[in-house]
Amino acid sequence: MNVRTLCLGTLNFGDATGYEIKKMVEEGMFNHFIEASYGSIYPALTRMADDDLVTCREEAQEGKPDKKVYSITAKGRSELASALQGTPKPDKFKSEFLFVMLLADILPADHIAAVYGQRIEDLRIELAQMKSCADTGSHPGGQFVVGYGIAIIEAAIGYLEESRIGITTDRTTETETAGTVATAAE
Repeated sequence: MNVRTLCLGTLNFGDATGYEIKKMVEEGMFNHFIEASYGSIYPALTRMADDDLVTCREEAQEGKPDKKVYSITAKGRSELASALQGTPKPDKFKSEFLFVMLLADILPADHIAAVYGQRIEDLRIELAQMKSCADTGSHPGGQFVVGYGIAIIEAAIGYLEESRIGITTDRTTETETAGTVATAAE
């Protein structure tokens, strides 16, 4: 998915400024889809306005420059529907947490326990946010996405809670003990 499609999808839910689109991508309901910077959103909006996919109106603000509010057009909805007709690419999952856990055997157990606990706490916060979206009475697609997100987060929390003891024990001591036993055996 590209930034153009993301912007059209965002505007399909209602009028927005470039800033509001960026906030929805960073913190709102679109933050699980793709990343987009101001440097990519604003040029995409300008090109889409030139292509009659969106309209732009300026609204006065007190003590600030006018803000540009974008609306999707019928042509924009048609392009959005066309863009969504293809088969989605496989999801990409990147996680600094998993990288740290991959190398947990070289880190102190107390650090791993802290990182692990923080990850569970972060997921619980994300779960609460996701559950707060479930009550919005959204359309079926929105309900599906929220339900899917809740299922994934709950599964991650469950796995982390079940696996805590095995990964948060002091592997450094186990490695040192193994080395001492091997040296004694020689």
